[in-house]
Amino acid sequence: MAISKKRKAAEAKVDADKHYGLHDAMALVKEVNQTKFDASVDLHIRLGVDPRKADQAIRGTVTLPHGTGKTKKVLVLCTPDKEQEALDAGADYAGLDEYVKKITDGWLDMDVIIAMPNVMAQVGRIGRILGPRGLMPNPKTGTVTPNVGAAVKEVKGGKISFRVDKYGIIHSSIGRVSFTAEKLTENAREILGTLEKMKPSTVKGVYMKSLNVASTMSPGIKIDTKTI
Repeated sequence: MAISKKRKAAEAKVDADKHYGLHDAMALVKEVNQTKFDASVDLHIRLGVDPRKADQAIRGTVTLPHGTGKTKKVLVLCTPDKEQEALDAGADYAGLDEYVKKITDGWLDMDVIIAMPNVMAQVGRIGRILGPRGLMPNPKTGTVTPNVGAAVKEVKGGKISFRVDKYGIIHSSIGRVSFTAEKLTENAREILGTLEKMKPSTVKGVYMKSLNVASTMSPGIKIDTKTI
């Protein structure tokens, strides 16, 4: 497959053998962006963990100081008395039976699902649909809670969830190319700092093995882990 002139020009600006400082990498990822739309900027973090071990299967949440630049659609599965609280907090949808049925029928027009603990039996019936798509509510990510209003506000305010994949890598959006390099850097530091605090005591050797940042359809940029 032929490489476009824009892609060649972008790749020419990135030294594939160099590890850039965190802020420099964020400035460069903006410079080499090729898209006409406001592309996502994603951080790829390779950790020295074994995801097969329960204590090293890292997952959690973090609130990015500048958000991701994307407005997330939130569905709250709750009892009728909590529906208005959820909607007032900014939820796009709130209810239970009708949404369980819609999801069963193939509807998935949401980015995050928050559920009350006392409705998880009903939610469990659609777990086989939600699980593979990363939509299943989970207490560890704060998406199973009786305080649905507060949970909605956190998600709308920039709270994201992350989890290590089977290769030991965490992929996370840290903003859009329209963000300043400073905002991207601050968002990156927030998630990296959170991961440092979550380092399992059983991990030996190098914990944060490699970092890369890239925007949609643009070349990846290596980051010097010593600059974080």
